[in-house]
Amino acid sequence: MTEVFFYILEDEAADAPAHFACRLTEKAHNEGHRVFIHVADAAQASALDELLWQFRQGSFVPHATAEALEADDDLTPVVIGTGEPPTGFDDMLINVGGEVGGFFSRFARHNEVVGPQAMATARRQYRFFKDRGYQLTTHKIAAR
Repeated sequence: MTEVFFYILEDEAADAPAHFACRLTEKAHNEGHRVFIHVADAAQASALDELLWQFRQGSFVPHATAEALEADDDLTPVVIGTGEPPTGFDDMLINVGGEVGGFFSRFARHNEVVGPQAMATARRQYRFFKDRGYQLTTHKIAAR
């Protein structure tokens, strides 16, 4: 069964969820995970694509947007997208915005990155997972 983690950010900065998602993605990539980062729209995907290249000096997280991914690419370890994940991505899901459809359950680990502005949505999602018997873990993350 999918493990569900909520990362509740205390940082009020509008870009805090994206920065935290980059850190979480880097850690997951370094541990050998394939990561799908779910975002709300194409603009957020583009911004996160740029941020992953520069969020921390010395960091390297090979990635692509789902739109730019080749159909037969099974080497790219991190993909950013707005909809259904590409085939082969069922290890780790990081949701940075938007509604995650039923595809979350195909992942071993689902991560919700929640900024202060999205608490109402996070509460609704938490109830959704809890009511269905998923194991939930919550981490409060202090401001950077």
